[in-house]
Amino acid sequence: MGVVSSSIRDQEAETLQPEPLPTVPRTELAISARRLRKVFEDKIAVRGLTLDVRRGEVFGFLGPNGAGKSTSVKMLLDLVKPSSGDAEVLGRPIGDLQAKARIGFLPEHFRFYDWLTATELLRLHGRLYDIPPEALRHRVPTMLETVGLSPHSKKQLRHFSKGMLQRIGLAQSLINEPDLLFLDEPTSGLDPVGRRLVRDIIKSERERGATVFLNSHLLSEVEVTCDRVAFIKAGEVIEIRDMNSFAEGRNGIRARVTGISEDVLLGLHAFASSVLCDSELLTMNLNGPELAPRVLRYLVEHGVEVFEFTPVRLSLEDRFLEILGADHGL
Repeated sequence: MGVVSSSIRDQEAETLQPEPLPTVPRTELAISARRLRKVFEDKIAVRGLTLDVRRGEVFGFLGPNGAGKSTSVKMLLDLVKPSSGDAEVLGRPIGDLQAKARIGFLPEHFRFYDWLTATELLRLHGRLYDIPPEALRHRVPTMLETVGLSPHSKKQLRHFSKGMLQRIGLAQSLINEPDLLFLDEPTSGLDPVGRRLVRDIIKSERERGATVFLNSHLLSEVEVTCDRVAFIKAGEVIEIRDMNSFAEGRNGIRARVTGISEDVLLGLHAFASSVLCDSELLTMNLNGPELAPRVLRYLVEHGVEVFEFTPVRLSLEDRFLEILGADHGL
């Protein structure tokens, strides 16, 4: 680990603030992180990750490229040592072997021994988890069937397509029937049928009682899959959203207008948590659906020409851009 410069230490002292204790009992948490930080030489990769993930939920982890998502996951998996802070996974400190035995992981960029067959790969990973041979004889075919690879059980991985490799990677992450499953871009390289399969598997894992920690750039998939999502930027969690309340409470307005002044735009903030105007397109996140008629009346009374006025439910993508900025990619 490199030496942290004094400027970074000063920056950290200004940024990091004591976090409140979790409101959820620790025994009900699959992941609990407090001010988890990673510095590489003079670069801050994760500034101060504070996060609680409940047992049995599907949790989305969202942020632009370079936000610290991958480094955060690697710290939780004990693949990268944190510079400071602490965390527990499945009620044990990160790195605990008993906890690791109950974790499944599908990395975004995986490399398998391509001379192995699908069956041999799953048997190898099963043995690494110390699963008894008798149990593996039943579990390996079941996993291959789950991911739709039964007809290819004896085919070497070097002959697999990208989508097939993604499926076998998903199968190896499930071979130990994990209590906590980390999925990093699990739908990469998959067609719509494959993405539907991943959604069904995530649903099945949740019904089994497992916790799923999902990192995906496909926000539409996250929106229909996750119970809660966290937005991360510059190595810190900016916001955590419950998807049920998000679906019920995100009320937006999209309008095409002309003649809108800065003063009128400023006044619109009395009705909304965010107001964006790009040329003639006005987008607002209302504080409540009942405010839409009042917004329209306000615009007309202040001399704004309104050509279109459409109430909409803001998507997860809208909220992502609202929080993290339209100039960031996933």
